[in-house]
Amino acid sequence: MTDFTRRADDATIEKVAGSIRAGHLAVRIVDTGADARALVLELVPEGAEVHSGKSKTLQDIGAWADLFESGRYDSVRARYLAMDRQTQGREIRKLSAAPDYMLGSVQAITESGDLVVASASASQIGPYAGGAGRLILVVGSQKIVPDLAAALERIERVVFPYEDAMVKERMNIGTFIGKILIIRREWIEGRVTVILVREPVGV
Repeated sequence: MTDFTRRADDATIEKVAGSIRAGHLAVRIVDTGADARALVLELVPEGAEVHSGKSKTLQDIGAWADLFESGRYDSVRARYLAMDRQTQGREIRKLSAAPDYMLGSVQAITESGDLVVASASASQIGPYAGGAGRLILVVGSQKIVPDLAAALERIERVVFPYEDAMVKERMNIGTFIGKILIIRREWIEGRVTVILVREPVGV
């Protein structure tokens, strides 16, 4: 059985980085979560409008508190959580659909460079696919898999059980895999930056 939690070797990481770059996405390789956090803060100017789905990866590297709790950035999440979903649902939907900077991760990356994202609500998928001005994805090397079949297996075996447990803990209901996005090539060169972290971070 494939171990979807083990760090990838350096040769595989370099190969994947090359495959991602071939699709007009920028790639930066760092050693640790701390390095990834420093790079995120370098790429996102202070005061910028930022958004993210709930991201364990950003929490693991320490960037979540910087971006969404420090007050140093214009957090879309902070703005819409202060709004009334019943009367301002339309405004919330439009606000979260096209942030200047969208940050997060993916559930798997194939060796050919496909970035695979799974979601129940798909709230992050629109900004990932094209709505956000800039997209920064922090991805631990343990998420590298051979192909799309293995990516889907990783989502089912590793990611879904974790997310389901988290949703049950927070909301007392289960979750589901509702939509899956594959990012293979970017129309606007440089819109997407992938920060590949050699050490495992996130789920």
